[in-house]
Formats: sequence, C-alpha cells, structure tokens
Amino acid sequence: MNILGISAGFHDAAATIISREGNILFAGHSERYSKQKNDADICRGLMQDALCHSVDHVAYYERPWLKQLRQWYAGQGIEWNKVTLNQVLQQQVPEAMQLAPTTSTHNHHACHAAAGFQTSPYDRATVVVIDAVGEFDTITIWAAEYDKMGHATYRKLWAQHYPHSIGLFYSAATSSVGLRPLDEEYILMGMAAYGNATAAVGMQTLVKDSDQIEFRDNLHTGIDSRYLQDIEEFDIAAGAQAIAEQLIDSVMRRARDFEFSTNLVYMGGVALNCSANRNLGKYFDNIWIMPCPSDAGSSLGAAALTYRKQIHWTNAYLGYNIAGDYPVADIMAVLLRDRIVGVASGRAEFGPRALGNRSLLADPRGPEIKARVNEIKRRQQFRPFAPVILEEHVDWYFDMPRGFPDSRYMQVIARCRQPDLFPAIVHYDGTSRVQTVPQDGSGIRQLLEAWYTKTGCPMLLNTSLNIRGEPMVNDRADADRFEREYGVTVCS
Repeated sequence: MNILGISAGFHDAAATIISREGNILFAGHSERYSKQKNDADICRGLMQDALCHSVDHVAYYERPWLKQLRQWYAGQGIEWNKVTLNQVLQQQVPEAMQLAPTTSTHNHHACHAAAGFQTSPYDRATVVVIDAVGEFDTITIWAAEYDKMGHATYRKLWAQHYPHSIGLFYSAATSSVGLRPLDEEYILMGMAAYGNATAAVGMQTLVKDSDQIEFRDNLHTGIDSRYLQDIEEFDIAAGAQAIAEQLIDSVMRRARDFEFSTNLVYMGGVALNCSANRNLGKYFDNIWIMPCPSDAGSSLGAAALTYRKQIHWTNAYLGYNIAGDYPVADIMAVLLRDRIVGVASGRAEFGPRALGNRSLLADPRGPEIKARVNEIKRRQQFRPFAPVILEEHVDWYFDMPRGFPDSRYMQVIARCRQPDLFPAIVHYDGTSRVQTVPQDGSGIRQLLEAWYTKTGCPMLLNTSLNIRGEPMVNDRADADRFEREYGVTVCS
C-alpha cells in the first residue's frame, strides 16, 4: 500500500508518500506552496502534488489527545476540536479522509526515531531524539534494529519529559535576543561565534546540577530577565550555544554508555545545530542525521512506522519538480560573468537546507561576495554561508570532525584549512558548514566539476534561494519573482 505521512498543526507542516516497495515517492513542505514561512497547516498545493499518488493509509506524526493533555498540563488549555485524529485530518487533509480507508497515529518521538533509523544505512543503531517537546517527551534514547522479518523495532532506553527541554531552552534564548523562536535558532547559532560564553555565567544557573538534563524554570514561557542581566546579545548567543553543547554531550554520553551500538542516528530539531554536531564523533563511530530531522521530517517517520521496514533512501530531492536538465552551461556563464547566480531545477529539497536544486550560488573566493549575498538575501552581515565542495577534495580544504568523513546534507561545521583563500564561506570562528557532493551524477555535481575544470576551485558558496523571512523558491513562478525583485539571474 501507499502511505501518506502527515505532520501538521504546529509548525512547518509537511507530507510524505511512501510506496508499497519502500520508496519515497514525494516529500514536501507546506510553506513552499503557501509562501508562509513555517506554515503550520497543510495547504492545497502540497496535497495536490502528494495525491498525484494513490493513498491507502494515512499516518499522523503524534497522538492528538496526548498532545492536548500536555497542553492542558502546561496551562495552555485544550483545543477540543483537535482531540481526535479524525478531527485533525478533517481540518488538515479532508481529501485523504475520503481516499484512504485506514489511518493511524504514532508517538511524536517515535516518528522522529523512525524517520532517522529507517532511512539510515544501519541494521542496528542507537537513536537519540532531542527537540522542544513532543507529547511529553523532550529527549529520548532508543535501541533500534530490524527483526528476522525485516521489521524495525524500537526499545526506549531513557527519556526526559516536559518541561525540561534543551530545545525549549534554545528557543527561549533565541527569543531573548529578539529573534523568532522555532524559526531563527540557526541565526542564534551564527551569533554565538561573536560572543563570550563566560560573560553569560548567569545563564548557567538555569541548569540544575544533575545528570538528568533538568532546568530550574519552565522555559516554555521564555528566560526570566534575572538570568540575563547585563549580558550582551552576542554573549547570550554564545552562552546558549555552550550550554546546549554541554547538555547534548551529556545525552550522547548516556546514549553511548548503554553500549547498544556504535552507530548513531540523531533526530529532532536540535539535530540541526551543526556547531554542536561536530562533537558527536567523540561518542559514536558512525553517524546518520536524516536531512529533515525536525517535525516536517516526522511526516516521513509516521509513514515509516506504518511501513515498518527499511526505506530506500537515495537523496533529499523529493519535493516539487521543475522539469528539465540541470542548466550547467547557463549557470557557468552567469557565475563567470556576475559571480552570483540562482538555480531552480529538478525536485525541491526536503529539509531546511538548499542542496543545489533551490540554491543561490557564488564564487567563494572574493572578499566582497559575502556582503553582496547577504545584501541580496536581506540578512544580517554577520551571517555565515556554506561551501558546497567536490567530496574527494574536502580533506584538502577542511578539517572534518571525527565521525563525519563527509557531510552530504550540510549537517556539521569544520575548520577551514585555508580561510584566507575563501573568505565568503568562512565564519568568524574559522569554521564552515560543509556540504560534500559525491560522484553521484547529480546536477550540482556536474556543475562543481565544470567549475573546477574552469577555475581550479572545487567549491562554491551555497545558500538557499530565498530572502530572510520567506520560504525557499519552489516553482518557476517563484524563481521569476525572485529574479525580478532581487536582480539575480535564476537558471532553470
């Protein structure tokens, strides 16, 4: 049967279709269609693309009644029109209610775990999930493996519960510096390089002296001002990053000490913190982070739990398709002339990071390029950009952290060995969020090969094709608007 997985109702709604053979037929974000950043609800355009495929079963990414119970516990009240799955689906995807004879709900953290493990290359793995909050869980550690029938099994080894949450802490810190929580945490991560973590000593008192990952306050409502007195915003960012890394390390040590597997699958929104991810290799030999580890990726996780077996993972290009060959020659012509170019070609990336199909690309070598791209994207000038590089060249230019011989989905930072040569992609602390491209025949691979042949440079600057506060370009109409409004040629 074909399974429709749904994540909706909170933020960054998404839909995934898994076939009866275990192939991912489609996975997309609602925001790319509605043009509303982090759209919480499933929109018609997304459903039209998803339902190009037949659907036999609908799987939902959390248990609605249990989430409502937690919201009541948190003092947020109960939304009585969202207590049952039928109520939620009738609001979110009424078409699916008519098409699919059966439905199911799944535990929020189990969906995160399944999205990671069942797309991973491992038969057995320790799975760690860290996010803001699911129904009640905020951190979980799982023993995952396939049984003799090839069915994925999950045994929960440890959990921490609401309100003690690394994700809520980081979101509260994001809000405290004037950024949007559950959206702009990645900006806080970038700010951290400019701050002094020791100046934020008051923030450390938020954390209890315990190995259980506990906080003194419920940070769902923000960080009380008494913890932030006389602390500059960049120091708050540095302090929050340091505390988050300390707590994540504690979780990973605990996970390792169960001695279930040296393979790590890491999921949940906190897994997008690529600065913290550089430490994971201290605890595990092999690491898999699915490119969409946050709630949107749990649409895939809900479908995976229903499917039960390993999912055939090939790449993250799973969304809306702009037909045609990857325009290598056109992109090269614009790059060599203008040094900055947009590309909107093939299937959109599933996940928050552009990987070459909905990207703004630039020559990484110019001292003025970073400022030009930040100006185009209407971003703060301190914000860093990522390099995309031919995988076989990565060790010449970057000191990849242990556990990450490659970084195909831009999930970890690495120290740049020659920062003076590539100022556009090196952050203030000398690191870069690296994307490596294997010999996979992809469009971005063909482009990098052509660029290397022409210039001797094996990398490009790669950032998402959007401006701050807007979703990534999805279709050709979006690309045309971007080209008109921001003066950047977009090749398709």
